[in-house]
Amino acid sequence: MANKFGLVYAGAITDNFPGKVNLKPVTYRNKDGIKMVANLYLPANYSKDKTYAAVVVAHPNGGVKEQVSGLFAQKLAEAGYISLAYDAAYQGGSEGMPRQTDLPANREEDIHASLDFLLSVDGVDPQRVGALGICGGGGYTLQTAKSDKRIKAVVTISMFNTGRVRRNGFKDADMANIQKRLIAASEAREKFVTTGEVEYIGQLLTHRTHFTQEELEKIPAGLYRDGVQYYGDTHYHPNAQSRYTTMSLLGLMTFDVENQADLLNQPLLMMTGDISDTRYMTDDFFKKATGTEDKQLIYIKGANHIETYWKPEFVKEEAKNLLEFFDKKLGA
Repeated sequence: MANKFGLVYAGAITDNFPGKVNLKPVTYRNKDGIKMVANLYLPANYSKDKTYAAVVVAHPNGGVKEQVSGLFAQKLAEAGYISLAYDAAYQGGSEGMPRQTDLPANREEDIHASLDFLLSVDGVDPQRVGALGICGGGGYTLQTAKSDKRIKAVVTISMFNTGRVRRNGFKDADMANIQKRLIAASEAREKFVTTGEVEYIGQLLTHRTHFTQEELEKIPAGLYRDGVQYYGDTHYHPNAQSRYTTMSLLGLMTFDVENQADLLNQPLLMMTGDISDTRYMTDDFFKKATGTEDKQLIYIKGANHIETYWKPEFVKEEAKNLLEFFDKKLGA
């Protein structure tokens, strides 16, 4: 991979230079002893003797720190923040077996553990720590912020309520088969316990590939078609896998970030594309987030879900909005 750090987003830093934003690969362990891997972004002229606001950044479902979460972590560091983009446990470069396990409790612990680490970094002011979550990472960030009040301000981009979608189907279009999915998940767990064999859902991206227009047109337009292009072609990274274990549904299908949304009392900014097919998830959570009066909902005009990850004009607008928000709420 051409970039020294494996970064695949536009404008990524290529090396560490004195006086510039620097990237430091780091590792730490969560409460279960699983080793997490992350990239710590340090602002220009960083000094351990100064104090800084800091933000932990959670990646989308199937994503890794070298993609969109790294992009926004770098944007934050360029604005003077210390930021951390990590790989979820069981995914990316982090440890954990079976691979691509996606349980909400694990994803929440990822954020708790990443906060533990971030707060240990020299210069981080514990009263000025925020959290940014993108897509599925947005849902898990909201869930974590309900209880972890070390998070002083929360931002999401294109929030994806993973539990609702895994339970009801995308756009709540497959509720008739909820019990079938639960049976399949239960059977997958039994198979794993008795044979060690792991069943997966979703297409595994094993190598970089280019998709023809004919191939793309076979995939429903919107989130899924755009996602195939982003993860499988334009922003491919070998550690990013779209699959997840079938038995993960046992945890996913009983999870819904909208439940007890009122527990979130921190300042909240949610952004989503105004024409995105996932917009309903942001809209619905925002309405239920009655625990905070300090909340903003911004629609990115003309943006679809995946486009908010990379399209320059959308990224510029999102970065402007989140920096203004964090500057105000974290006193940066």
